[in-house]
Amino acid sequence: MTTKSLRAAALPLIALFVACRSGPAPVTTPAGPETVRVPFAYANGEEVVTAMRDRYAGSWYRTLTFRQKTSQLSAKGTWSVQTWYETMRLPGRLRIDFDPLKAGNGVLYARDSQFVMTNGRVSRADPGINDLQLLGFDVYANPTARTTALLRRQGIDLARVHMDSFEGRPMIVVGALAGDLRRKQFWVDAERLYFVRLLSPAPRDTSKLQDIRFVNYERRGDAWLAPRVEIYNDGKLVFYEDYLDVSFDPVIDDALFEPTKWRSAKHWVTSKS
Repeated sequence: MTTKSLRAAALPLIALFVACRSGPAPVTTPAGPETVRVPFAYANGEEVVTAMRDRYAGSWYRTLTFRQKTSQLSAKGTWSVQTWYETMRLPGRLRIDFDPLKAGNGVLYARDSQFVMTNGRVSRADPGINDLQLLGFDVYANPTARTTALLRRQGIDLARVHMDSFEGRPMIVVGALAGDLRRKQFWVDAERLYFVRLLSPAPRDTSKLQDIRFVNYERRGDAWLAPRVEIYNDGKLVFYEDYLDVSFDPVIDDALFEPTKWRSAKHWVTSKS
């Protein structure tokens, strides 16, 4: 598969990037040798977002860089692999460079917009944010009002909240009532208060369920990072990414998030070489 076709196939996936109150009884879910008991005390999604932000206030990293191994399943059933270089500044800024870096191709999220870069220039610009950055990272840096406003804009009904479990962990689900897997919703670990899943109709075929998961979480100081992201369509793994060479809170050139300075900004990849 050519670099051009790989890039074209990857762009729709990058574009992802992107109340029912229960009673007072605690939810009990097996979690290894002990039992995790988490009381359900959330009336709506705004309370969940507030709890997430408050838990890690002042301790979550604000910048992040990593090399990403990106694997995608083709319509023919074969896997293709790319390398992407990602640069993040919280909140709201994410730069993705496709290998080779010198080609100047990638995607930039900044100013609530998405810029597709081709040969170092903007080839497309649209309003939009990255759901995964918002829920997995920006939620710990944004004011609660900002996060909830963006979630509503992205189609999450914050009035619908319930408890569930996933892979032996208790989960808070925001955006749907119990048993409803077709409505757009996000799942949060009820004990650790980090993002775990985003369920929604698949972007290319809304009759199918898309399930995006942050997996293999690792503690980093007083914060966390999931070094692997998986995307399933109707239960079938179609895309996954693995983070390598991760740096937490590195010094980053702000010009990296300016589309007009895509080539001229000082990039951490070339700085290390």
